[in-house]
Amino acid sequence: MTQRRLQRDATRLGLLYSSVSGIIGSGWLLGPFLAMQQAGPWSIVSWIIGAIAVLLLAFVFAELAILIPKSGVLVHLSHLSHGELVGRIWSWILFLAYVTVPPVEVIAVLSYANNYIPGLVSGPHHLLTDWGYTSAIGLLALIVAMNFLAIRWVLFINSTATWWKIGIAIITIAILLTLHFHPGNLALSPGTIPRDGLFTSVATAGIIFSFLGFRQAIDLAGETRDPRRNIPFAVVGSVLISTLIYVGIQYAVLGSVNPALILRDGWAGLQFKGAAGPLAAMVATAGAVWWSYFIYLNAIVSPMGTGFIYTTTTSRILMATGEMGSGPTRLTLISQHGVPWSALIATFVIGAVFLFPFPSWQKLVAVISSSTVLSYGIGPIVLLQLRSRLPNLERRYRIRFAWIVAPIAFIVANWIIFWTGLKTSDYVFGILGGMFVLYMAYYLFQKHIRAQPMPALHARHALWLIPYFGGMWALSWMGPKSLGGMDLIDFMAGSLLTAVWSLIVLALALWNGLDSTETQATFNAISHDISPPIEPELEVST
Repeated sequence: MTQRRLQRDATRLGLLYSSVSGIIGSGWLLGPFLAMQQAGPWSIVSWIIGAIAVLLLAFVFAELAILIPKSGVLVHLSHLSHGELVGRIWSWILFLAYVTVPPVEVIAVLSYANNYIPGLVSGPHHLLTDWGYTSAIGLLALIVAMNFLAIRWVLFINSTATWWKIGIAIITIAILLTLHFHPGNLALSPGTIPRDGLFTSVATAGIIFSFLGFRQAIDLAGETRDPRRNIPFAVVGSVLISTLIYVGIQYAVLGSVNPALILRDGWAGLQFKGAAGPLAAMVATAGAVWWSYFIYLNAIVSPMGTGFIYTTTTSRILMATGEMGSGPTRLTLISQHGVPWSALIATFVIGAVFLFPFPSWQKLVAVISSSTVLSYGIGPIVLLQLRSRLPNLERRYRIRFAWIVAPIAFIVANWIIFWTGLKTSDYVFGILGGMFVLYMAYYLFQKHIRAQPMPALHARHALWLIPYFGGMWALSWMGPKSLGGMDLIDFMAGSLLTAVWSLIVLALALWNGLDSTETQATFNAISHDISPPIEPELEVST
């Protein structure tokens, strides 16, 4: 029987819309309000910092994705520079980063829907109720079921939802600026706004969580006919478009608040009726009650659209773990429509499990942001490793000043991990430690009972992970109380130490990587079954 393959029907615009939809989800409905509470007028700068951070990573991964244009390419890349063990560990990190996004978007839908259907969430933190859990699992099942369509139809549905989301966002900005805008608010700083709020809001207010949606186009690299042209266009274009929209929303939100409320309660104390939907409440306060209903409707369409496209790419990541041996081989099974159906089912089951320990939007966002940025930390390392070990490798897209851009990108990624605080670091590194112990026990058991030798782990090339993860956790532990640390170092000192430590780890990682021969062999093994484009590109998604 002929092996089924993914279909190469993702167009240039389809990939752009996939990344834009991944960025503009629940973040624009909840993020600006949370950022305003944490950073006041400086929250505009927080969005710009988040955009620059992600753009640096986007440039790095645009070059890497084109070298190996396969769906779920981040999993394949993680094996390239340091071998099997590092590849497996990064596969676990990617698994944590991806599989948790559809559930968080479902929670965002229910948080807004609670204004019309009371009883879905409860309490000041809007935690899911029993009815809310049932509804969340049902919605998750729906978006997974829709992903069983062929990729061209998946991207067509996503493109339609993306146009809707952009239109609603632009009209909302216009209404707030026109009806209830107080430009003097940007100069008000009553109460106490911690100076680190400018940076911590990037990690914990949903800013970095929102921007990391750029990766959708990269994860679909194996389903487009011209990745060299399409992926950089989609990745960079999506970040730029979304930055304009997010900065515009944040500016409009800051100016639409009644100045008397800011003077009375300070930025951190601002609350609105129906806080599960703060943006809709602010629009209603501005006098456009009729438009608030459109926002509540969009609060279903927007996060559902993002959850939909994240389900698409999550299944590709899980499929890639099966291809690389980091997950069961059954995850590679593809339907007659070119869909990894087994990986989609796994996406639903695992996503439903993650609803229970993290029953609110903000609780899950911090974990996603930290694990996702950690997963991207391998990118700058792989890029510099390939530049060093395989300098003559054909690169159809090449970023300039890679030896400057990549270290800065690595530093920024680690800053965001530090900014999320000790509690999130405890969770992420704790889960990774547990998975490592379980895997090593499994590996040693299989090595003992199998007649044939087990594949090499390249354990020596993974030694740099010990100081990397240990040092990042130690910095979080020593960090300020505002980040859950022991207050042995303040925020700025911690950020400076994180930058220095990042450069040390980067040097260790490059020194401890595979040699040129092993790197070339791994590259050949990963890329051997990539099919070249053989037909003109079809413009399906517009």
